[in-house]
Amino acid sequence: MAVTSPPAQGVRVAWEDLPGTVRAAIEEICGSAVVRARTQPGGFSPGVAARVVCANGTGHFIKAVSRETNPDSPGLHRQEGAVLAALDPVIAARRLPIPRLRGTVDRDPWMALVLEDVDGQHPAQPWRSGEIERVLAALDHLAEVLTPAPIAVPTVGEHFADAFTGWRTLARSPRHDGLDRWTLAHLGELAALEATWAAHAAGDTLLHTDVRADNLLLTPDRVVVVDWPHACRGAAFLDPVFLAPSVAMQGGPGLADMLALSRAGRTADRQDLAVTVCAVAGYLTQRSLEPAPAGLPTVRAFQAAQGAVARRWLAELL
Repeated sequence: MAVTSPPAQGVRVAWEDLPGTVRAAIEEICGSAVVRARTQPGGFSPGVAARVVCANGTGHFIKAVSRETNPDSPGLHRQEGAVLAALDPVIAARRLPIPRLRGTVDRDPWMALVLEDVDGQHPAQPWRSGEIERVLAALDHLAEVLTPAPIAVPTVGEHFADAFTGWRTLARSPRHDGLDRWTLAHLGELAALEATWAAHAAGDTLLHTDVRADNLLLTPDRVVVVDWPHACRGAAFLDPVFLAPSVAMQGGPGLADMLALSRAGRTADRQDLAVTVCAVAGYLTQRSLEPAPAGLPTVRAFQAAQGAVARRWLAELL
């Protein structure tokens, strides 16, 4: 299958363009001056995303955003920093494939994370069968180790309470421009089903909830899952389901084939799956119709492509 999606891409800022005080604070955490920085492609962070090498030979990954570029992004970095700091003893003890946090820099309007550097590659596009199998096996492993959730995080119902209201928002709207015929014919039914999603997604597994190719790094022996601001507690099958639309639009298998490759997916209840896909499809569809947020020019097209896939699966499940 061909790749049909726009790139996952935020507006990048070079390491050299960070304010000097922020660079100095990052270098203090690194323990040495940065002598080389390479901006990394992929991902929706509208700021610095760079692998750096320091004068003492150490390598680090730097993420930094300014609220002047996007008002929401610094909060997400703070949230990720809190999750990784709390999770660090578990990462270390269990050798989990999650980058460790080295430190944070909070200098208004900038927020930066200094992370363990991972020498890996994003999955190929179109997706290769061997790579999707590795990713789903890694998610199963994380679900096993992270059940029950070892740190305090919101439930998935709490975390996405405002986001997973897409069908209900559209049903209340007087304008339905951009909605396909099937969606318009079933909008009331979809809104009612969406209202029940939190109960179907409940569980005690620590979830990532934003797994995509740009949040995965493949090394010879590991699949490393990066970017954890949306960590929360829920059913183990959610991460494979949330991943599935982006995989399909990037040339990979469909939902049924992906779930067959996932231990959590194979054991999921069909009604729980249907309601979860309903919530995901509503979120992607409704958000794709909004203006693009600052610094994230491709995110709405990315959501629209995923939404089309999720709506097709939803029609089949219902």
